[in-house]
Amino acid sequence: VPTLFVHRDDIYEWGSAALLRAGGVFPYRGTWGGGSSGVITSAPANVEHVLRANFGNYPKGPYYRERFVELLGGGIFNADGEAWRAQRRAATAEMHSSRFVEFSVRSIEQLVYGRLVPLAERLSGGGAAVDLQEVLLRFTFDNICAVAFGVDAGCLADGLPDVPFARAFELATELSLLRFVTPPFIWKAKRLLRAGSERRLVEATRAVREFAERAVADRRNEMRKVGSLRGRCDLLSRLMSSAPGADYSNEFLRDFCISFILAGRDTSSVGLAWFFWLLAGHPDVESRVVGDVLAAGGDIKRMDYLHAALTEAMRLYPPVPVDFKEALADDVLPDGTPVRARQRVIYYTYAIGRDPASWGDDAAAFRPERWMRGGAFAGGESPFKYAVFNAGPRLCIGKRFAYTQMKTAAAAVLSRFAVEVVPGQEVKPKLTTTLYMKNGLMVRFRRRSPPPPSPPPRHVVADDDDDDDVAAGRHVAVGSCNSNHL
Repeated sequence: VPTLFVHRDDIYEWGSAALLRAGGVFPYRGTWGGGSSGVITSAPANVEHVLRANFGNYPKGPYYRERFVELLGGGIFNADGEAWRAQRRAATAEMHSSRFVEFSVRSIEQLVYGRLVPLAERLSGGGAAVDLQEVLLRFTFDNICAVAFGVDAGCLADGLPDVPFARAFELATELSLLRFVTPPFIWKAKRLLRAGSERRLVEATRAVREFAERAVADRRNEMRKVGSLRGRCDLLSRLMSSAPGADYSNEFLRDFCISFILAGRDTSSVGLAWFFWLLAGHPDVESRVVGDVLAAGGDIKRMDYLHAALTEAMRLYPPVPVDFKEALADDVLPDGTPVRARQRVIYYTYAIGRDPASWGDDAAAFRPERWMRGGAFAGGESPFKYAVFNAGPRLCIGKRFAYTQMKTAAAAVLSRFAVEVVPGQEVKPKLTTTLYMKNGLMVRFRRRSPPPPSPPPRHVVADDDDDDDVAAGRHVAVGSCNSNHL
């Protein structure tokens, strides 16, 4: 019986313990991944070698691309080589422009104060329980659709309605991820026969692609009729309005935006869900977070302890618990471990964040203070021992956006409500490539008494300790871009 399924209920803890016993690296071999073999590691030096020092030898590779090709096509999340570099340059230029930063901050605030807080208010009145993970996934999906396409998906609208595009995207993602834990001879046979999960994947990805293609076609029509897209600041419109925009095919734009949604949907929602769960078990940390939020007067950049608590939560529960690269040529890792061409190097982010060699004897403890120095967020840890946002040339370009999104939502909720986890539920990770909670997270919102003052948001972008992704105009006044279409 494959080890993966023997330990399916504790795979991340088991893997972390195995790596600790093995000194941070061990080889694996089996038929489960189609005759795959390679190395699993949690050693930061090995991670740095793969993600930066010898980056050119470790692309995502065909194993990854094959499993996501129906959903992502050639989008940035599924690309290597020059195709990846071209999309990376385009994304960096647009996402770090002051107009896009302004627009993205406004879209976050509109959703937080227009939908998320009112939902919590309604639920607090009757004491009803709600799956917080589901609510947060709806919030981030609405937000990322607004930022990517300039459309309101409506997932967090009154009544939490069923949204066909969101349902199709979630199903397409889930079924694509299922391929990673299913023997290739099974899922490839089902794909050939258009049976079971593979038939549903085809249907779901068709719905996702048709939605994206309609958005691209609408922008093309608008450009023909109006002559420009100057009134829009969403990523799709900015790409089409850029200097090379005329050369972008509809397929390129479609795949780019779908990849952007996939990359932006899960990190914040999963990170926030585990953050709220950890706070419920650490009332001392919650009290300090709330005090930090109230003292900041609405300026999220001043919420250093909140920033530290979110960072600490993602250290223990990284949204992407494992990732891998595929070697092009034979190589030797810094610790002497050989890697053959076409083997995969799996870096175990979940284990890296819990390794006492990197984080001390209290590595398993939720302690935001480890990120604070002199009352301020210090950061400064190597991204190769904190690989939550990847590292090296593929460092997540949406890192600042994710922190802004998480801090805005957490501050708005925690300043108004206590988030109480419903007792008796089993909270554990789901066996997939994203660290979802297997059974969700049922909570109740209780209005804080007396209610705190509610200062207006200050329209700033969350800071972090990484200078690689410095965005232009981090402190900006929102309002220069028309967002009536949100």
